[in-house]
Amino acid sequence: MATDYDAPRVTESDEPDTSLEQLTASRKDTQSPAVDVEDTDTAESFELPGADLSGEELTVRVIPKQVDEFTCTSCFLVHHRSRLANAGQQLCRDCA
Repeated sequence: MATDYDAPRVTESDEPDTSLEQLTASRKDTQSPAVDVEDTDTAESFELPGADLSGEELTVRVIPKQVDEFTCTSCFLVHHRSRLANAGQQLCRDCA
């Protein structure tokens, strides 16, 4: 059987069998005004500034700034001297 691929295809789904009123009514039925809230979105999961952290222990080892490092005057990060943009200013290459 030969098939004409240039002819428009007509299927049952192409023919509109529902009215605009039926479509808007079914749309309103499927939408819910309630918002889904997960259990993790509670106020207990947020840390407030100024919270008492006296019982917490530091888990990261802090090393003081070394002789071959500098603090950028723009981003305030500590970089190695090889990242220094100018000798006159204390700016890293990213900020320069």
